[in-house]
Amino acid sequence: MNTRQQQLEAFNRLLDIMDDLREKCPWDKKQTLQSLRHLTIEETYELGDAILDNNLQEVKKELGDILLHIVFYAKIGSETGDFDIADVANEICEKLIYRHPHIYGDIKVENEEEVKQNWEKLKLKEGKKSVLEGVPKSLPALVKASRIQDKAKGVGFDWEEPEQVWEKVQEELQELHDEVQGSNQDKIESEFGDVLFSMINYARFLNVNPEDALERTNKKFIKRFTYLESKAGELGKSLADMTLAEMDVFWNEAKKL
Repeated sequence: MNTRQQQLEAFNRLLDIMDDLREKCPWDKKQTLQSLRHLTIEETYELGDAILDNNLQEVKKELGDILLHIVFYAKIGSETGDFDIADVANEICEKLIYRHPHIYGDIKVENEEEVKQNWEKLKLKEGKKSVLEGVPKSLPALVKASRIQDKAKGVGFDWEEPEQVWEKVQEELQELHDEVQGSNQDKIESEFGDVLFSMINYARFLNVNPEDALERTNKKFIKRFTYLESKAGELGKSLADMTLAEMDVFWNEAKKL
């Protein structure tokens, strides 16, 4: 692995290249915080894909793309006189030191859970009115639900036993079923959301990341469905030309792969 000096030299090289691009490249010169935003989100999802695939070479590549974006934002900030890369680095350093008094202070903690609880308490001291303020509004709903529940747990608002959460899941399923018998679509949607929220809660107690679990199922479905399409093609058919019984044969084959 590289030494600390080599790491710093590599980062300095990136800063120099960013300076060149901002000065000389027509595309880079035009970029703003706003124009980069959707690209950064896209790069983050690509990193997430690489991590789920456990493709470490791809993880390295995607981390580089995200690091470039961080340097790019900081470069734009330096041009407006609001902040530069040193300000960005120092701010996160100060935050980490402040929020880890068990490392940089005299606070004692017994486990990870106490660290999380202290973290949320410190954030409230920083001026946040609610522990939920740190949940980005633009997060996808499934991820947002997980973060909301984690933050509520950090201040002690949580179930005590997994069985209690499972009972809540069953209760919400029954309420959804009852509403489905009627015709109020708004109530059906509301109860469906409650079912999903309770399932995400249950996932926490099973130590399952619901986003990863759902993506795993997505990939499994895609693999099986692609197999089904290929088999239909070998028969010279499209899926629309096949009966469900015919498709089931290949689907069951795909499940064994």
